[in-house]
Amino acid sequence: MGAALIFGSISYEDWTFLEPLRGRCTVICADGGVRLAEEAGFSPDVYIGDGDSGGMPHTGVASVVLPAEKDLTDLQAAYEYVRDHGFRTAVFTACTGGRQDHHLANLALLERAWEDGLQAFILDPWNEIRYHPGGPLRLPERGYRYFAILPMDRRLQNVRITGGKYPLDVPEVRRGDSLTVSNEPAGAVTITIGAGASWIVRSERNGPVDWRTLL
Repeated sequence: MGAALIFGSISYEDWTFLEPLRGRCTVICADGGVRLAEEAGFSPDVYIGDGDSGGMPHTGVASVVLPAEKDLTDLQAAYEYVRDHGFRTAVFTACTGGRQDHHLANLALLERAWEDGLQAFILDPWNEIRYHPGGPLRLPERGYRYFAILPMDRRLQNVRITGGKYPLDVPEVRRGDSLTVSNEPAGAVTITIGAGASWIVRSERNGPVDWRTLL
C-alpha cells in the first residue's frame, strides 16, 4: 500500500499545510484525531482509540476500539496498524505540542518506523521532522526557511553540511550542542553524518511543500 496520514489529538488553528497530501493518503485517526481530521477537511478511513481524547467510532469508518488501560499510546497503536497493513509511508500530524511525554514519544516513533522499513515524517504548521540514521541525506530545496540537525545519540561523527548558508565539516557534534540549529538553505542541501542518529528538522514554512518529497 501507499501512504498513511495519521492524525493525533493536538489541534492547530491552520491546517493548510496538509493540502499537498489531500487525496493522496489513507487517513488513520488516533482517538481524538478523528475530530481533527474532519476539522482539517479530511474524511477518516480508520479510527483507532480508547475514547479518552474525545474520539469515537464513526458510522462507515473502520474502527479498532482499544481499552483505556493498555501498554501503548493510541498514536503508537495507529502507527502499528499502518505498519501491519503494509503501508510504505507514515505521515504523522496533530501530534506535536501539548503533553511533552506524548510529544517526545511521538518523535521516537520516527525511529521505530525506520527500523520497520517505513519512511516517516511528522508535519505540523511550522515543522517537518524526520529521523536520519546516518549517511548522506539531500533535503528538498523549497518549503522551509530553516533546517537543523538534532543529535539523538551522544555524538555524531564526521558531520558535513553542503549547500547551507553555514557550511560545516567537523569531526563531531555532541547531543545538547546547538551548533547545527538554525541553518538556512543556500541551494541544494546535503547532510552527511559518518555515524550517529539524529532528527532532521525543517522549520518555518515559507511556501508550499512538494508532496513528492514526502510520498
